[in-house]
Formats: sequence, structure tokens, C-alpha cells
Amino acid sequence: MITYLKKLDIALLLPIGILSFISLVTIASVASNLLVQQLISFILGWLIIVAAAFFDVRPIFKQRFFVMGIYFLAVLLLLLTLLFAPTIRHTKSWIVIGPIQFQTSEFAKLVLVITLAYFFAKRHLAIAYAKNILIPLAYLSALLILILKQPDLGSGLILIGLFIGFLFFSGLRPQHIAIGLALALFFSFWAWGNFLKPYQKERIEALFYPDRDPLGINYNTIQSKIAIGSGGFFGKGFGQGTQVQLKFLPEAQTDFIFSAIVEEWGLVGGLLVLGSFMAMMFRIAFIGIAMPDNFGKLVCLGTMIVFMLHFTFNIGSSLGLLPVVGVPFNFLSYGGSNLIMSFLLIGIIESIALRSNF
Repeated sequence: MITYLKKLDIALLLPIGILSFISLVTIASVASNLLVQQLISFILGWLIIVAAAFFDVRPIFKQRFFVMGIYFLAVLLLLLTLLFAPTIRHTKSWIVIGPIQFQTSEFAKLVLVITLAYFFAKRHLAIAYAKNILIPLAYLSALLILILKQPDLGSGLILIGLFIGFLFFSGLRPQHIAIGLALALFFSFWAWGNFLKPYQKERIEALFYPDRDPLGINYNTIQSKIAIGSGGFFGKGFGQGTQVQLKFLPEAQTDFIFSAIVEEWGLVGGLLVLGSFMAMMFRIAFIGIAMPDNFGKLVCLGTMIVFMLHFTFNIGSSLGLLPVVGVPFNFLSYGGSNLIMSFLLIGIIESIALRSNF
């Protein structure tokens, strides 16, 4: 077993370690009362990585009974969330058990990656058949409807992007992609009228009118851009960011953690974050390409899609390029549910990679 620990992929774990360290330093600066909880989440996450070295997940994740079992567990948890969860920040997204809060949509992301990887690994050569598109679409739809009902637009967009990404890389014909885009456009208009709450519509509209209501719907984005612009090359230093420390920048530990980092550590800190993230993504891509089986390749693909979508929405909203939809930055933002989901995906990749001959 020690041999497996020695074979852990340092090229993948090093950038994650850098992001973890930056996260803890930033949380200590902007929300020190949350530092212990974030530290506990990271300890659990790294223990998951270590456990991955001792546990071969391939026989389990390739069993239909197991994959369908965790899928229906995700559906059940989302149903329980809608029925019993308290309303926190306009949404019913967290199951609360004593001091523990668990965001069920994060588990749904992990489950959809595994479910789609399992499905397409067996049918990638027959993806052109309608049933091989409609079945995974049904898997997506059940999770998506329950998540949008919470309402959690950010997680819903992640699931949609994950599904589209799998279809795109599974060899769909151009005409099928065109049909899919047309259906996506139709669904967008339908969701606008049936699922989105007024405040969510305002956030999307604010993207096209950045100067409207600077003390209301555009306040967060304006403060975020001020924080980023004031950081300069080296930043203002630990605990010295005025936007962060004077609480002008909201949700500095989650949605706008990148803005908080750049204000206090400047362009250098921002480039370190971006460089670490891209190094992690390139390493996952390399592992995926080298995987000898389709399931392993597709788990790497799904992980990359989820992480890239989180990155895009988080950074995009910080810069005012995308609407604020409450999507965290993996391994950086505060939040145990997202961290554990991220470490589980990396743990699965490590487990498969350690036992693959490449």
C-alpha cells in the first residue's frame, strides 16, 4: 500500500495544494471565523486523496447497480431538500443536521459525472442513436428540475454544461449538435418563464446594463471590479484590502474570493491562482488521454468540464462578464460541500490512474 502512496500524482496534487493554501490564507484574512471549518474540510479532502491510494474504485463504479443506486440517492436527497430544507439566501439548497450543512446539488454534480461516464463508456460508438441521447437527457432532467426548483441557477447551469460537454466529446454529428442547441434555446426561454425567480432575472439583465442600480443589483459586481482594479501588481497585503476588510465586497469568501485575493495580493496573486488552476486542468487532461479505458477517460473529462464551468462562472462574475449565479471556485472558495465534491472527483481519478498501466 505504501507503494501506491508513493505513486500519487504530484503533478496533479501540487497545484491543488497551492490553491488549498491560498484559500486558507484568504479565509483567514476576510472571514477568520470560518477558518477552522475550512481547514476541517481540507483535512477531510486530503484524507479522501490518501484513501484513494488504497481503494480501487473501478469494479464498483462499473457496476450498473451501484451507479443507478447513487443516482437515485441524489434524486432522493434533492427531493428531501425541497421538502424539508430551510430557506437560506433565497434558496432551499442545504440539508441541515445540527451544525452540519450539506448542499445536495454538489453531490448531484458528482453523481452526474459518474452516471454519464458509465453510460457513454459503454455506448460511445453508438451515440448517434436517439435512445443513447434521450436516456442521459432523462438522467440530467430529473436532477436539473429539482435543482432549479430550489432555485439554484448556478448548479443548474453546471449540470447543463456537463451534459453538453459529454455529448460534444462523444462524437455527435453536426446536425445532432444543431438540434441540441435549438432545444437548449427553447428550454432557456421556457426556464425564464417557469423557473427563474425575479432576482435571478435581474442578475442576468444586469449583465447587459452594468451601470443600472449601482447600489442594488449591480452593487456586488461594481465592488468586485473596484477590488480587482485597486490591487495593483503586488496588492495591498494580508488583511489590508479596503474593499474586503471594510465589507464593501460581499461574499468575499465564496463568490468573490478571486477579487479578494487580487486586492490583497495583486496581479502576482491572481496569476498564481490562474496558473495553479490551469496546471491542474492540464494534468487531468494528460491523465485522461493516457487512461486505457473509456470510463477513466470520461471521468477525467467530466471533472474537467465541472471545474472549468465553476472557474468560468466564478471569474466571469467577478469581472462583470457573466451574471452572478453563486458558483464557487473549486479548491479556493469557502464551502465544505463543494470542497468534498471536488476532492472526491480527484480521488476517483487518482484511484483509477494508480492502477492503470501508463
